[in-house]
Amino acid sequence: MKREDVNWLLQTIKDPDDAERFLLAQYEHGRISLQVMADIAQEQGWINRTVNQFLTVAAQHSMAYATTGLRVATA
Repeated sequence: MKREDVNWLLQTIKDPDDAERFLLAQYEHGRISLQVMADIAQEQGWINRTVNQFLTVAAQHSMAYATTGLRVATA
């Protein structure tokens, strides 16, 4: 999904909290890049950090979903 598409969709969402959740969900499902998510969050004023700080926090947040309970057996 392109940045312009995400911005257009965000204009249709009235509640700022819903818009943030939508953006995070799009990132978590791999529909937008981390850079696009960070750029839009900064443009919307959801963060007042530098993009690098936001990327670090977002990457840590996304890693919580990356762990699984699968065990791999090796011989």
